[in-house]
Amino acid sequence: MPNIKSAIKRVAINEEKNAQNSATKSAMRTAVKKFESAVELNEDNAKDLFKNAVKHLDKAATKGLIHKNTANRQKARLAKKLSKMA
Repeated sequence: MPNIKSAIKRVAINEEKNAQNSATKSAMRTAVKKFESAVELNEDNAKDLFKNAVKHLDKAATKGLIHKNTANRQKARLAKKLSKMA
């Protein structure tokens, strides 16, 4: 544990940011999984879940949690699944 005041603050801020980043990444994964399960079951709300998954992927890419190209690749794969469903 650091002794210097600024280092103590830095540790606290890092813990907060880590929690926020983990929550954002978890929400992204959950949105993608919900969409994929909806596509498998041919549910009507798959299009809305696709939009939600894309939103979460874009948010994670903007925040630097995942690379921009990774987000685009995942969005393309999800779109491909959506088009095969229709």
